[in-house]
Amino acid sequence: MSETESQGVECAGLMGAEGGSQDLLRSLARRQPLLVDPGTSLRETLYHFSQDHLDAAVVRDPVSGLPLGLIRLRDMLHVIGFEGGNLEDPVAVHMQGAPLTLTADAPAHRARVMMAKRGVEHLLLVEHDGQLVGLINQADLLGLRAGGAEGLIAAIKAARDVKAMALAADRVRRRGAELFHAGMGVETLCAWMSGLNDLITMRVIELIEDEHDLPAVPWCWMAFGSEGRLEQTFATDQDNGLLFVPPAPEQAESVRAAFLPFAHAVNQALHFCGFARCRGNIMAGNPQWCLSDEEWRGHFRAWLREPEPEALLHATIFFDFRPVYGSDEPVDRLRDWLSHSAPEATRFLHGLAEQSLGIAPPIGWAGQFLFDRNRDFPHTIDLKTQGARFFMDAARLWALRHGIWATSTTERLRQAAAVKRRDPEEVAAEIESFLLIQRFRIHQQLATQDPDAVNRVNPDDLNELHRLMLKEAFKQAKKIQARVRQEFGG
Repeated sequence: MSETESQGVECAGLMGAEGGSQDLLRSLARRQPLLVDPGTSLRETLYHFSQDHLDAAVVRDPVSGLPLGLIRLRDMLHVIGFEGGNLEDPVAVHMQGAPLTLTADAPAHRARVMMAKRGVEHLLLVEHDGQLVGLINQADLLGLRAGGAEGLIAAIKAARDVKAMALAADRVRRRGAELFHAGMGVETLCAWMSGLNDLITMRVIELIEDEHDLPAVPWCWMAFGSEGRLEQTFATDQDNGLLFVPPAPEQAESVRAAFLPFAHAVNQALHFCGFARCRGNIMAGNPQWCLSDEEWRGHFRAWLREPEPEALLHATIFFDFRPVYGSDEPVDRLRDWLSHSAPEATRFLHGLAEQSLGIAPPIGWAGQFLFDRNRDFPHTIDLKTQGARFFMDAARLWALRHGIWATSTTERLRQAAAVKRRDPEEVAAEIESFLLIQRFRIHQQLATQDPDAVNRVNPDDLNELHRLMLKEAFKQAKKIQARVRQEFGG
């Protein structure tokens, strides 16, 4: 059996085996954590641990109910066994203050990355007003540490310069290729690589940040495009921007000027680490995409109000934004504003639908493959623009229409289907088809060094099973376009 044929067997065996990569943390808080007051003794806390088989408890303020800290079984045993701690000591004396905390409506991916970066095992979930929602641990967030990622995470954390980061990034890509060929599901693999790439980006920013005197204002490095969708593969360039909150609107220009040298240096360092500069210059080092929170909102407002071709093109990149490093809150506020504003922008949504319907899936009425007129790669199909795009566009469109925060294509399809109460089997077929196309793309990216051929496949190079599977995926693309046409016209 050839490598291509064996890849097809793996592909067929993994269809339907994917899991959601961007579930909201709230859905993972399945049980109420043990809550103890600051004056509760270690003895009483240990009793509850033994009775309920727990390894951590949240220390709360008895009046406000707000979480004050975290007390872990491991820490208690260490204190009692090696530091002379008394069983009658109050937990407040030995608790971990200011534990890692996220809002319950944040995506699970953000928690995975933060916990890996900080090396912690527990995370507190809170509402926006600080009230406790739940406590989750690494077992609730399986994914990022799979596939032997521990060593890679350690190497990223240990890097002290950009050269070391480049070596770590290369190790991530090589390990990702091994996992792909071993049969890891595409959605899982992309989330795995996106998580590690986030850690690389965060460490690069930390290294560059130490070399610059940045303004003392809230700011955040944002990801767009495939990185924003958690769909980075092995041929990806940079799509990023920077959001800052100036002390006053009139100070935006001076604050931007202070950030630009830093942002440009980060873009350079990421390029050195294997993340190519964006050909369209959509990077934080470009003054056009290093903006205040109000300037970013103004851009999105203008795009929603005037759905010109440029605005619709920007939607395919910028509307997939998510925070990567820095202060998440301003970016989350932008997403919250967009989730309320986009559903009302009917002209924009119809323009976006019309754009997505402007190209048809490459399969004819008799089931034959159709090809574009690319002279350099005749008799090939671009699996990005003539395959994965149909699912990405529809998912983005439905997410904007229904105020869905998720940015990944699969999670957008799942959440939109739940809102629309669609048949779960139909949605599963769409997701499987999208992931199948992504799998073919990744296989091609690993098989060629030509950057212009990384998404192109010649059906004649596929075995019969592969060709049949690809045709079925394109038929699902036709169906998803029919749903968009029915909902938005065109």
